[in-house]
Amino acid sequence: MAVLSSLLCSSARLFSQPRLGFWELTVFKRTTWLSLPVQRCYKSDTSESSVDHLSAGLERYRDLQKYFNRRLKATHQRFSSIPDHSVVFGLHHVYFIEGDGIYRMDKRQRELDPEQVLNLGQVSEEKDKTGRDNEEMKRRCQRWTVQRIRLSPQEKHLAATLKTNHREELRCVVVRLGNSPPLDSPHVIFTLDKVFSFEWATDNVLFYTTVEDLRCSRVFRLNLTPCGSTICSVYQETHPDVFVEVSLSRDRQLLSINCSSRTSSEVLLIDTTTSNLEPFLVQPRQTDLLYHVEHWRRWLIILANTGPGQEYQVVQAPLSEPFMASWAPLLAPGPGTVIKDMDVVGDHCVLVARTPASELALFVVPLTHPEEAYTVQLPSWACAIQTKKPDLADASVFEFLISSPVHLPVSFCLHPEDGLLLSDTEERSSPENHGNYTTTRLEACSQDGTSVPMTLFYTVPVEGLRQAPLLVHVYGAYGRDLNMEFCPEKRLLLEQGWALAYCHIRGGGELGLSWQRQARVEGKHRGVEDLKACLHHLFSLGVSSPALTALTACSAGAVPVGALCNEHPHMMQAVTLQAPFLDVLGTMEDPNLPLTLEDREEWGDPAGNPKHRLTISSYCPLRNITPQCYPSMLLTAYSDDARVPLSGVLKYAEKLKKAIYTHFTVKPKSECEPAPNIVLNIQSGANHLGPEDFEMMLEEEALKLSFLYMELGLDPPQQLRRRRKR
Repeated sequence: MAVLSSLLCSSARLFSQPRLGFWELTVFKRTTWLSLPVQRCYKSDTSESSVDHLSAGLERYRDLQKYFNRRLKATHQRFSSIPDHSVVFGLHHVYFIEGDGIYRMDKRQRELDPEQVLNLGQVSEEKDKTGRDNEEMKRRCQRWTVQRIRLSPQEKHLAATLKTNHREELRCVVVRLGNSPPLDSPHVIFTLDKVFSFEWATDNVLFYTTVEDLRCSRVFRLNLTPCGSTICSVYQETHPDVFVEVSLSRDRQLLSINCSSRTSSEVLLIDTTTSNLEPFLVQPRQTDLLYHVEHWRRWLIILANTGPGQEYQVVQAPLSEPFMASWAPLLAPGPGTVIKDMDVVGDHCVLVARTPASELALFVVPLTHPEEAYTVQLPSWACAIQTKKPDLADASVFEFLISSPVHLPVSFCLHPEDGLLLSDTEERSSPENHGNYTTTRLEACSQDGTSVPMTLFYTVPVEGLRQAPLLVHVYGAYGRDLNMEFCPEKRLLLEQGWALAYCHIRGGGELGLSWQRQARVEGKHRGVEDLKACLHHLFSLGVSSPALTALTACSAGAVPVGALCNEHPHMMQAVTLQAPFLDVLGTMEDPNLPLTLEDREEWGDPAGNPKHRLTISSYCPLRNITPQCYPSMLLTAYSDDARVPLSGVLKYAEKLKKAIYTHFTVKPKSECEPAPNIVLNIQSGANHLGPEDFEMMLEEEALKLSFLYMELGLDPPQQLRRRRKR
């Protein structure tokens, strides 16, 4: 249920790679069950028509890019059998997504053909306005993708959010359903724009939030009646740093209005079993209090950072007395164990946790007998877990997927009442799932003595790691764990002899809330020191070398990477950055930008606090460029990205090129080294998350791979060499 996402960052500021979504197609593909990284924004003055001339230095990679495009297609085809858990189970039907819409099958009469519930052409923006021909309309309707589906309690209505390529705004459509086939003329009965989160309270009442300027501050209620439909405002948030979303308890009896900033939470509840559906407050917000609410038998099960060290623990309170004074401890994790997520399944509270060994585990607490809590061990290779939203018909089983960047997702099913853990044995034993690779967890000692965890994947023998190319992944902001879900591109690199390192630096959330707090505001440079320590430790262990090392990051992850490039540019040979946040100081100085106020808790207030300004100035990638030999860089950005300013990327690239030119101009020719390549890949559109279109996504990933191979001076893959010899 991703219960913690609302506590640590707003969804309008999230970033995750839009590649695979296993359980639920949501607004952000490949989402994790914890918070995702926040992005910066201001309006770019670069028009879409001027994008082409901004992309520079791409031609030298074209031939190799074509090769990798073919390889990536083949790789995705190999893994096309990944279980599709985006299906939604209703009381009587199973709902699934096909290219042109949403379909359903009757669970009682499986021999019947699927019925189409929603045709994406029905919601095309231009259908009723332009009269375009069928082929044009078909092309237009293919631009829509289904992001999230919600069924009303008795399957009378379906609501779904849709998104178009190159845009981030969502459109919510409501479809009237019938319980028996054939479906009577399914059609959209209501359309809502700019919807972010939405949940059914009853079969005829839908609560939803809307996005304006990357902020969700209002909750509305849609009432569907035989005489028509009405919309009324339910809640409006006045604090500019608070993000609002709605969610539904697992038993569907409580609807939550979650109001969260970086450092505080406030939850209002609506009892869906009553007729008035009026919200009531759980606990007023207070600084440094974060909490989320679940429901069990008229009790509230609350995940709150009231444990030792202001970390998360589980408490409970009567629904009739929800305030903090009534909170009674239920379970606090042991030292070094961090709670990552919580669900209430039947009479059990199921916690996803990370152990002191940095491994994932499940803690199961029988709510009738909390003293009988037990632990469920998960495979040691598991790096990511995704929980499935429960079916309407049965919420007593805890279903989830585990994966790693190179390990295909495996389905598991936990029966909490007896601790029985079942998995798809066919998936677990598949040769594709058990490749000849090693997963190793390491720790590096940072400058202040802090141990920084890393995860390393490789296939080559240990003695051959020194000659292996290394791709290092990093993020380290907003308390968000580094994304470690399965990725076909990473599996391809591993099979070609690369080593893959994931550095869990401070500022992220891998080791709990304190891990983030240590690298906020004036502590931001600790993340840079952690990244440096990770690289030093890998090299000291005999893993690769600076000449064979590349760093990759997205959005705010570009901050520690860019800072390290300024301070120690010879520690890596190449860098790829997607939608990179590079002008921290310039962005945080402008209070008129949509995210500046709430981001002060992460980066500081340089306009009002001289100490904060000095700190940001010390690490800001754009402000610390100096004449020296930098690693080669591939900068991928999007022309109308509302979160990361294109103009900041362009200023960074221009200043970087000037610094490199100055360096090579004044340096004696006898000491000259090869000049790095600074490559701009500016794509049209406003989708900060990257292209939705599969072919465009492959092109982008293929360019990254060709850039890495050429800039690290690697031999072309064997198949390409054979083709050239012919």
